[in-house]
Amino acid sequence: MKVDEALGRQFGLSSDEYANMLAIMGRTPTLTELGIFSVMWSEHCSYKSSRVWLKTLPTQAPWVIHGPGENAGVVDIGQGLAAIFKMESHNHPSFIEPYQGAATGVGGILRDVFTMGARPVANLNALRFGDPADKNTARIVDGVVKGIGGYGNCVGVPTVGGEINFHPSYNGNPLVNAMTVGIARKDRIFLSAAAGVGNPVIYVGSKTGRDGIHGATMASAEFDQDAMEKRPTVQVGDPFVEKLLIEACLELMATDAVVAIQDMGAAGLTSSAVEMAGKGGVGIELNLDHVPQRETHMSAYEMMLSESQERMLIIISPERIEQAKAIFDKWELDFAVIGHLTDTGHIVVKHKGTIEADIPLEPLADQAPLYHRPTAPHPSPEPLPVQFSTSLSLKEALLRLVGCADLASRAWVWNQYDSTIGGQTVKRPGGADAAVIRVEGTDLGLALTTDCTPRYCQANPRRGGAQAVAEAWRNLSAVGARPLAITDNLNFGNPEKPEIMGQLAECVQGMGDACRALDFPVVSGNVSLYNETKEANGSARSILPSPVVGGLGVLDKVELAMGMSMPKSGFIFIVGPTKGELGQSLWLREIQGLEAGDMPNLDLSLERKNGDFVRTAILERTIIACHDIADGGILVGLAEMVMASGFGCSLEPTPKKREEAAFWFGEDQSRYLVVVENREVFEEKAKAFGVEVFLVGQAGHEGLHLPTGDTISIEDMKKVHMRFFPEMMNFSTQKNQ
Repeated sequence: MKVDEALGRQFGLSSDEYANMLAIMGRTPTLTELGIFSVMWSEHCSYKSSRVWLKTLPTQAPWVIHGPGENAGVVDIGQGLAAIFKMESHNHPSFIEPYQGAATGVGGILRDVFTMGARPVANLNALRFGDPADKNTARIVDGVVKGIGGYGNCVGVPTVGGEINFHPSYNGNPLVNAMTVGIARKDRIFLSAAAGVGNPVIYVGSKTGRDGIHGATMASAEFDQDAMEKRPTVQVGDPFVEKLLIEACLELMATDAVVAIQDMGAAGLTSSAVEMAGKGGVGIELNLDHVPQRETHMSAYEMMLSESQERMLIIISPERIEQAKAIFDKWELDFAVIGHLTDTGHIVVKHKGTIEADIPLEPLADQAPLYHRPTAPHPSPEPLPVQFSTSLSLKEALLRLVGCADLASRAWVWNQYDSTIGGQTVKRPGGADAAVIRVEGTDLGLALTTDCTPRYCQANPRRGGAQAVAEAWRNLSAVGARPLAITDNLNFGNPEKPEIMGQLAECVQGMGDACRALDFPVVSGNVSLYNETKEANGSARSILPSPVVGGLGVLDKVELAMGMSMPKSGFIFIVGPTKGELGQSLWLREIQGLEAGDMPNLDLSLERKNGDFVRTAILERTIIACHDIADGGILVGLAEMVMASGFGCSLEPTPKKREEAAFWFGEDQSRYLVVVENREVFEEKAKAFGVEVFLVGQAGHEGLHLPTGDTISIEDMKKVHMRFFPEMMNFSTQKNQ
């Protein structure tokens, strides 16, 4: 295969990038060297279009131990412990091969966390699928859900939360964002910077095959009509080997033998070797003859770029080799010395007596592309109609909403995940606004959530980015947790288009606004670009801008964690003012058939004040149930509370001067539904806090009694709420028979 600019372009390098590589090398590179440059300079590995904006995000706080730059973020949760967490995408692979794409996404994010010395304790996900009526959607949903459940269940880490949306923009490009949280002693955090010239480089885990070659490059390109031909670039995972790898690595870490450790993720052996040596300011020499291989006649190029799963690279001191080998032999995992650290500042790759690559590491990193891509102002959304017309009653509209794709029960999904394995899950999916797990052996609880509203980001990227952060903060506050930090997964289309780059820039600016206002820093994350699908006519369809946020908070006493289930009795209040904002609401889309108007206003100071009040009242036990008001507004939130417990409630008439649908279905931000036993005490606390509250009803009735006089039985509501996923999957099965 001739190495030239044309081949470089096939590998994803631009003409300028190829020329820069030639200048660094001073000669035409080998095929292996070209492969190394192409993956390390890919969008997936280098963040060349987004770095300039990512640097604007706040990343520090007194409780942040390690921010962006390591495998995962690390925050202090008290009692000498740290939470380690991150979110990453496996979008393109999950379209091509849904089961393996999703499964290996879970495996990869698990390795990012346990490579830092943490035992993984929880998985979450954020999923976006296309139109439910599209012929491919059910197939992708089925494969992705089974892949997440199959991997997480087998490896023994509970999947405790997540979110799912549907929209035609994801028809050819679903989003599969996976998040893992782990716990470690804060004085036992392991980093990836290699050190100690002469120290051996150890390969552990599974054998290397040809699966996943150029996966990082594939993840940095648009899809076209031949996307399915890229199936060989999708990795294949084995959760049972991952479980063994977790135990072996944690056992080795307990011996103090580890100098540095890194998982082989995107770009495999290339990225792990380059990043470890580069961060440590040393050189690294690899002899690929010693790499465990499951296929014959693999070339140096294939071994360096393979993304075979369940593999790690470890630096240890020479005298600890036998001790380390004994541990991995016990766990029946491959263990091989494949190289050593040098003082050359180069990565040197040898195979069968030939030097296949010799690249200076400093310019490989320092001269990686960094683009200040042009941005275009985001167009204003279609204005809202002056008046709305609908023949649907409040009852009929509510039933339609609770049964729609974005609000229907996710039980069909959750039931395929083991959410309680390990025995530390306190709040399972559907029972609270955030998942809550106990930190084993302590009274601490971790609250976890994933959030994003892409239709808001499409209408108003800056405010939509801020809202994603604010909703995560709100969900953590709604269970009584103190929000600590976020990880993010920024999913956008082609950044070479100014309108898409404008979306990314504005969303990141909005996220920064909210993080600063809420004291909620970003400690890790991932960027997934080129989420576009080329159609038969040559045009490209982009996904909605989707800056997904994963939030983490802590409860000092996990038994105080609050759920959303409606109690048998109590007074129901709305915390926060209600104007009735219907722009970009689900009521507007599902009842009026419109995606129009600006998204609701977001006052971050109000968000902070209301959340601090609600959290304080929960911890003081003034509040006995809490649910944030989000998609579908007040009435959908109440319906969800009622269905979660089986206990009904009765609602007050719509306040005067407020249009009925706008009040009950508007998606005004920074609001909560809370139930209290003592009305007077609660109102006095709210007044002292300067928080607006409004009595909306009382718990303790059979069914949901609407202000119009209609009543909906809980069973009837549940039937509508539960049918979407089973009907979609059954219809797909019948259609394909």
